Amino acid sequence: MRLVSLRFVYATLIGLVLAGIVHIAAVLAIPALSEADAVSRARTSENLDHPQSIYTVATGDDPSPPEAWLPIPDPAVAVGVCAYNLADGPMRVSARTGPLSLSLAAHARRGAFYAVTDQAAVRGALDLVILTRAQYDEALADDDENDPSRDVRIVAPDTRGFVVVRVIAGLPSQRPAANAAVQAVSCTTDTSTDDAPTGKDAAVKDAPGKDAPGKDGPGKDGPGKGTGR
Repeated sequence: MRLVSLRFVYATLIGLVLAGIVHIAAVLAIPALSEADAVSRARTSENLDHPQSIYTVATGDDPSPPEAWLPIPDPAVAVGVCAYNLADGPMRVSARTGPLSLSLAAHARRGAFYAVTDQAAVRGALDLVILTRAQYDEALADDDENDPSRDVRIVAPDTRGFVVVRVIAGLPSQRPAANAAVQAVSCTTDTSTDDAPTGKDAAVKDAPGKDAPGKDGPGKDGPGKGTGR
């Protein structure tokens, strides 16, 4: 009888362990197997240059939506999303700060990997650039040491994801402004400008120099140094 009882206990323990492993594996596989996860639902905003509204704060004219596919912990917070696909280039999210509290949170399939508030803004502007590791290294190599970039650069763990924009309306009178502040955020894809120089580089290339054709007058090194090379 004792041998039978030990075998029963042993088999029960093995069954419980296997059931626990299967349960944990199933829960962890849900985000990868789901066809309606947050990243997939946010893809509809990839072609927009502003956040797609997920939750608008109720105003006197417009009620708040009955439900949203992102958790809305506070009915006084307006929420929008910007989806990105880094295969098309780095994602730039630009916001101007104002009297209302604003935050940006970058998400991938496994959850949020970066968040920042308007307290990190420089001169009233908050620029968040999401890149792959290769794009980050390229941007770092192109930086001008005399004019460093003020962008907040974040390396994303995945190529696809989305940025959640939240604006808090502290007072009922601020609710329309909160909804407008979400839509005022810019979401664009940075494209390569290697073949089309801009800024100081373009000005230097376009401006006639000491060796430019047409400057036939005597130069610093003597007459005739204007025929070009």
